[in-house]
Amino acid sequence: MENTKTKDKLLAKVAADFIGLDTVYTLANGKKSQRIYLDSTASTLMMGAAHDAVEAFYEHYANTHSILHFSAHISSKQYQWAHERILSFLKADPEIYTCFFTGSGTTAGINRLARVFRDYRPDQHIALISLMEHHSNDLPHRKHAEKVIHIPLNSYEGRAGCINLNALEDELLKNKGQVNYVAVTGVSNVTGIINPIYDIAELAHEYGALILIDGAQLVAHLPVQMSGHKNPNRNIDALVFSGHKTYVPGSPGAVICRKEILENIEPEEVGGGMVENVYVERYEVKTNFPDREEAGTPNIPGAIGLATAIDVLDRIGMEEIFDDEGELVLSALETIQKIPGIIIYGELDYKICPRAASISFNIKGMDHGLTAAILNDYHNIAVRNECFCAHPYVKEMILDDLLEATETVDEENFENAFKLKSGMVRASFGLYNTLSDIDALEQALIDITQNTELYTAQYHVDESDNYRHNTFNLALKNHFSVADFIDNYVNG
Repeated sequence: MENTKTKDKLLAKVAADFIGLDTVYTLANGKKSQRIYLDSTASTLMMGAAHDAVEAFYEHYANTHSILHFSAHISSKQYQWAHERILSFLKADPEIYTCFFTGSGTTAGINRLARVFRDYRPDQHIALISLMEHHSNDLPHRKHAEKVIHIPLNSYEGRAGCINLNALEDELLKNKGQVNYVAVTGVSNVTGIINPIYDIAELAHEYGALILIDGAQLVAHLPVQMSGHKNPNRNIDALVFSGHKTYVPGSPGAVICRKEILENIEPEEVGGGMVENVYVERYEVKTNFPDREEAGTPNIPGAIGLATAIDVLDRIGMEEIFDDEGELVLSALETIQKIPGIIIYGELDYKICPRAASISFNIKGMDHGLTAAILNDYHNIAVRNECFCAHPYVKEMILDDLLEATETVDEENFENAFKLKSGMVRASFGLYNTLSDIDALEQALIDITQNTELYTAQYHVDESDNYRHNTFNLALKNHFSVADFIDNYVNG
């Protein structure tokens, strides 16, 4: 009981200490209020502990790959700690797995592994992925695998759920000996629906395929165990996630992969730091991990910040975080679906399809861009809209509504109308969100649905197909400029 109280106290402390929680903006009605940030699936806010740890580290900053002066020694040791901490957080045996960092978040890591997996088993040319994937876990496989097969999702009375395991097994059986790997997201970035990654891994391994997990939406919200399962087929071969979705904007992506897959293939990236010796006619790649996979000067502060956030999450306990956020998501589901005219996408029964962090919806008869603009301009609620880099998944779920909404549009205006209606609004949550944020979203949506004509009249569509307020200029009222900051510093 005491341990639970301690973790609850730490969770409350951490949740209240994020950079930007008290940011105030001026709204279209002239009022000022603190923003309600419901866009964490795109990028989370900065954890205060991670920010402060990096600030403290800057006092000692130097490049790594040396221990012969004080700062270089500290940098090298702390950068090494960052790798080790992420492996332990994900319960990845350091004897079997390595962790290395990449730029461009999860995208760079998955592109890297798609090439590695292709070269690791060139005779097995098929990659299986689900229909719910983000482009980052779809396009790299289309580019580098000879053949990609998309696995359908479970359907509950027309509502999309998680990946269909029977369909997955059918493809594994039909293409036995040809499937190189299965790549699947742990949590959908659109609906927040959670995939049964260990069941998927077990199936993949039973049929001789590898398993790659897109952990971008997984790692900050659920406990993960990459190795040590009683049934080794449930272990994960590789997982990629991103620091900017794990409470440290500006930090790198992280790849966790079995060393066996990497060690017999020359690293994809070459340069300083990953070589043992370089001669005029040849070079020798290091054999030790992670150095051989990290060419060039790494993002040392970013990696340390990410590992700090990971350490804090671990001290709170990922089970506790998942349970706490689960209550938030469940409350949002129950609240929003009661509002007349709201369509929520994906299976709504939390017992059938548990969710983490995200809910996507539309107001019937209103374009997603207009809904998002009103939520921002009049209610200071930051949400994301459009297709969230998951076009096939989103368009599959909205197809019937899309056809209904465009059936009366003439041919000349069809393309623009189709684009404006091809998408959803997504509210997504992080450690810092509370039930009061859900209440605010509920009241805002009720206000919009009850005053649709009034709000619609305040907006027009600009040349980029974005909804703009007729009189309120967001950029003028809420201005921040790095150039101005520098001018004030120089001239102040």
